[in-house]
Amino acid sequence: SKFTGSRSRGEFTAFIMSVVGIDVGFQNCYIAVARSGGIETIANEYSDRCTPACVSLASKNRMIGNAAKSQVITNFKNTVHGFKKFHGRAFDDPFVQTEKPKLPYSLHKLANGNTGIKVRYLDEDKVFTAEQITGMLLTKLKETAESALKKPVVDCVISVPSFFTDAERRSVFDATQIAGLNCLRLINDTTAVALAYGIYKQDLPTPEEKPRNVVFVDMGHSSFQVSITAFNKGKLKVLATAFDPYLGGRNFDEALVEYFCEEFKGKYKLNVKDNPRALLRLHQECEKLKKLMSANSSDLPLNIECFMNDIDVSSRMNRGHFEDMCAQYLMRVELPVKAALEQSKLSRDDIYAVEIVGGATRIPAIKERISKFFCKDVSTTLNADEAVARGSALQCAILSPAFKVREFSITDVVPFPITLRWKSPTEDGLGECEVFSKNHAAPFSKVITFHKKEPFDLEAFYSNPQDLPYSDHRIGCFSVQNVVPQPDGDSSKVKVKVRVNVHGIFSVSSASLIEKQKGEGEDMQIDSEPMVQNEGRAEDQVSLEDGAAGEKQDPTAVGNKPKVKVKSIDLPIMAKNIRQLDSDVLNNFVEYERQMIIQDKLVKEQNDAKNAVEEYVYDLRDKLCGVYEKYITEEDSNRLTLMLEDTENWLYEDGEDQPKQVYVDKLDALKRLGQPIQDRHREHEDRPRGFEELGKKLQLYMKAVDSYKQKDERYLHLSVEEMSTVEKSVNEGMGWMNNKMNAQSKLAITQDPIVKVADIIAKIQELDDICNPVINRPKPTVEEAPEVNDQNTGAHNSPTAKQGAEGKGETKGSQQTKSGTKEMEVD
Repeated sequence: SKFTGSRSRGEFTAFIMSVVGIDVGFQNCYIAVARSGGIETIANEYSDRCTPACVSLASKNRMIGNAAKSQVITNFKNTVHGFKKFHGRAFDDPFVQTEKPKLPYSLHKLANGNTGIKVRYLDEDKVFTAEQITGMLLTKLKETAESALKKPVVDCVISVPSFFTDAERRSVFDATQIAGLNCLRLINDTTAVALAYGIYKQDLPTPEEKPRNVVFVDMGHSSFQVSITAFNKGKLKVLATAFDPYLGGRNFDEALVEYFCEEFKGKYKLNVKDNPRALLRLHQECEKLKKLMSANSSDLPLNIECFMNDIDVSSRMNRGHFEDMCAQYLMRVELPVKAALEQSKLSRDDIYAVEIVGGATRIPAIKERISKFFCKDVSTTLNADEAVARGSALQCAILSPAFKVREFSITDVVPFPITLRWKSPTEDGLGECEVFSKNHAAPFSKVITFHKKEPFDLEAFYSNPQDLPYSDHRIGCFSVQNVVPQPDGDSSKVKVKVRVNVHGIFSVSSASLIEKQKGEGEDMQIDSEPMVQNEGRAEDQVSLEDGAAGEKQDPTAVGNKPKVKVKSIDLPIMAKNIRQLDSDVLNNFVEYERQMIIQDKLVKEQNDAKNAVEEYVYDLRDKLCGVYEKYITEEDSNRLTLMLEDTENWLYEDGEDQPKQVYVDKLDALKRLGQPIQDRHREHEDRPRGFEELGKKLQLYMKAVDSYKQKDERYLHLSVEEMSTVEKSVNEGMGWMNNKMNAQSKLAITQDPIVKVADIIAKIQELDDICNPVINRPKPTVEEAPEVNDQNTGAHNSPTAKQGAEGKGETKGSQQTKSGTKEMEVD
């Protein structure tokens, strides 16, 4: 299926498939979808466009999103939040160990050394991986999107921080597969924002003109990212990125929490950090206070009732004091901004605009520092919360075959330099080469030529461990197999293609052995003409050597030597030590997620059945003392009321947790007693209107019979037998109605009715079926009754002056006159 769209305005028209962009934040998530007319942010079942990144595990099911957030205080040990940065990280990672004391739930070391999350689920201790927890969250977001769109959602683009390493990106990608999503791209947060900014701009410079340079600053709850992007018409190119992975809105929350913990310790003798529930409540209140201070510079109160040990606490804070407390964090704001500008080799004068997004950029002091650095006002033209999701949805629309949108090329960058290392006969036994430098264009492929006689390993790692927000700089090891020497014993030429793909993930994608190509003693060389792959855009592609067809030859040898035919043989590559889930483990996680979805569905159906019983009990009991009171005897009312009370007591005792069918049976038992009362009430209310309608019909048809007997010209074309049938039907209907009304009047209102509204409707239909076709039959046309005109032949042949005058006012065609004759217009 192809989707068509307005190329000039970037509008979309969808037929079948849906494509969505998902911003999976540290604290909240947003879903955007490409629809007819543009990009729309989807609201969840709580009519909230923001879904908390929160998963709560319980004894029977899972709660995800808003429902899970409501469990943060009451079920804190099993409610998981702030898990985004555990992707791909080892349990012994310094960051994990720093976070561990702050978390209300437990972390666990997995068999592979990674970080697991230990909770109580289905009354058992379970350890979930970060991929599984994120998979649960994505499953919820997928269901939210499908519910809003009324169609399946498969294709998606997921945003990740620009500083995520290879291991973290692979981990997030695995999570999308657990959720049953087809992730077309893991897009960097700031790149998504740049796309959301640029694709709708109609005034961008042409490719021949100087590009428009825009700075995008994104400070969310847990991280700070900066990118500088160059825009031309139809394309964007990221020039540089910089970041502080550990600076975000939560740092400012924690500063407030620390301050109030110390104050309450001295003022109320409360050690808040020893009470997880109290600490979580304080975090929530401090976050609210921080947001209030962004809009108000006066003193603001902090009041929490029954905070701890049944003690109410209160305090005050103002913006000035708050900024002084957070001075150490505010000082860090300028560092990534300055680094990005230096890497881009631009001056402040080259910057067209500074766009800020992310919740924490609402803090006035942060906006002020960014504005002061660039010597210009910051722009807030993008939605601070939804820009990443909207950009992700646009990228998904561009990549998906389901949409056709205006051409827009995207060139991202490699955030950290990547080096390859291999065994070499020179250089002390090891060879190294930096294949991708910092801020190198991505996605990108390079072909590297080796001269080898035997299989060899390529070890990939990040070049500068000190710049990495990650404890392990290794990416993985790639073993090139089946390498053999040439028939003459010389080294074989092996071409290896390395790639950073659209997800920002590094791989050795292919290797081939070139036969009959004698080496020149070099161990390795990088092709001078690598292929840039950028979403298949023709203008960004350079030819790539592909086996023999791409072999370069000495130009001086052309014409002197015959062409030498060479053969390219594909070589298998085995990846080792890659931080990604094995296929078997991933399949098990996918299956377990499916089982959890089924379990959640069963629990929902059980709860719905239980709620239906509870709702029926309350509704019926209320109406027994109201509208139903006169339709049931006192004895039956007492018995039914007692039954309702017993059911209510059962619901909160033995019936607290029963199978769905038990609740269904309970409801059926109640309805066997309650439904007749409801029916009597409804019948009593609707029966008079039914008899009234039947009476009107009988009157109508009886009037037609009387008119026929009086020779009314409207019915003269009907036969005596037909009108006799009508009269008989009317008489029978009158008799039926009188009998039923008399019988019903003898019954008490507490008894079941002798005649139901459905019976009256059926009788009306029966009467209509017999009478209506007869009395509403149209009269025969003029041609069918010529004898009527023959009686007045003379009048038509010799019209009088009076007749002629009357004829002038008639329309063409026959008209019925008072005398019953037909008059035709005389031309």
